[in-house]
Amino acid sequence: MKKKQDSFSPNYAIPPGETLQETLNALGMTQTELGKRTGQSLKLIKYIVSGNAAISTKMAFKLEHVLRVPASFWMNLERNYQETKARLKGEMRFLEKGTAK
Repeated sequence: MKKKQDSFSPNYAIPPGETLQETLNALGMTQTELGKRTGQSLKLIKYIVSGNAAISTKMAFKLEHVLRVPASFWMNLERNYQETKARLKGEMRFLEKGTAK
């Protein structure tokens, strides 16, 4: 019988905004400049960077245009972040139910 290989399942979720900020830092670009170049408000950029707003498909393409990083990269980061958050939330519910008496 073959043993199923374990897959990596972190117990934390990293918002794609962290990668966005790292990219901005590497390019020497400010959040304000990114907002201007994408036509988005600084408030939205700050929300994305802090993980309080998702990177929409439309925003991913704007980031691709400005930062020269494929839209698929940003969409995959967002999808993985949302999936990990949902998995962790589900695990917490399971653990809470398991300890309830």
